[in-house]
Amino acid sequence: MKLTTPFRDPELARAQLSLIQQIVADYDGTMTLMEVCGTHTMAIYQHGIRALLPEKIRLISGPGCPVCVTPVDYVDHAVALARRAGTIITTFGDMIRVPGSSSSLIREQATGAQVKIVYSPLDAVAIAENNPESEVVFLGVGFETTTPTIAGAVLTAAQKGLKNFSVLTSHKTMPAPMAALISDPELQVDGYICPAHVSAIIGSDAYKPLVDTYKVAAVITGFEPLDMLQGIAMLAKQIVSGEAKVETQYRRVVKPEGNQKAREILYKVFQPCSARWRGIGDIPDSGLELRPEYSAFNAATKLPVEVEEPREHAGCLCGEILKGKVRPTDCKLFKTVCTPEDPVGACMVSSEGTCAAEYKYG
Repeated sequence: MKLTTPFRDPELARAQLSLIQQIVADYDGTMTLMEVCGTHTMAIYQHGIRALLPEKIRLISGPGCPVCVTPVDYVDHAVALARRAGTIITTFGDMIRVPGSSSSLIREQATGAQVKIVYSPLDAVAIAENNPESEVVFLGVGFETTTPTIAGAVLTAAQKGLKNFSVLTSHKTMPAPMAALISDPELQVDGYICPAHVSAIIGSDAYKPLVDTYKVAAVITGFEPLDMLQGIAMLAKQIVSGEAKVETQYRRVVKPEGNQKAREILYKVFQPCSARWRGIGDIPDSGLELRPEYSAFNAATKLPVEVEEPREHAGCLCGEILKGKVRPTDCKLFKTVCTPEDPVGACMVSSEGTCAAEYKYG
């Protein structure tokens, strides 16, 4: 993509920055804006947006990467399943390198475990169909963006009558964690840069209860530099004027009602549940589990294994980074013993993790 495309036009960017300066010129204090989308985190670092903004605007990164917020006990469970005889683990690429308490899927693969990277949950269904003698487990990690595709895979497996396909679920949903974070008095979040991909599914209306309850500004923003700058300008304008409402900068994709067909498929297979978030803890109604009628596809109950006691890695600050309380550079392991080639924490593994972004562009 050429840098002269409309969404990366330098003159338009300068105009947006000038507008932001005008909006906050008479603002007394510092406004804290948090993004809760890994793609936004990467865009902020890649385009140097933090350095362009006036000092009165402080950007912090929240729990926007699904791989990053997956708790260590889930990784340990996946490792235990990988060690189970006759089991094939299928997963998206990033999960294979996330460290568990004492191992990871890539280490288990190196010692002979069957761990396969797939690009679609339907690929996992095909592997199950072609390997009837093996149990095929798909690692269901992600937000509302990818969960409908996993629901579709379960429906396909049920239609095909596959008995050897199951899902180990660790699905997360918005905006419950946003409510949990804004309740933390240490953070004092003034506005949320709301996720774009997730919002395309759940719709902008999904954030209204959050905004009404906590009186926080919220703008759904796209990923290009001008998207980000315009979204920040919209947030700053709300905060300066004392408003708190849901606005959509990314109108070319996000609708108030979202994608109703995708949600219909999602909730046909899954139902809300409490979920554990790395660094944040248990959050009610922030996860998705298989409905009872699809319990035959629940790897956790179908394939019982002994899972080791979870243990976080000493010195790793991923939990505090995911809450926006510290920067990656505050972690003593960052760029020393924790690198993308040999990650200690999940935030360094994912291509959308805060530590990975800081390492690449900081």
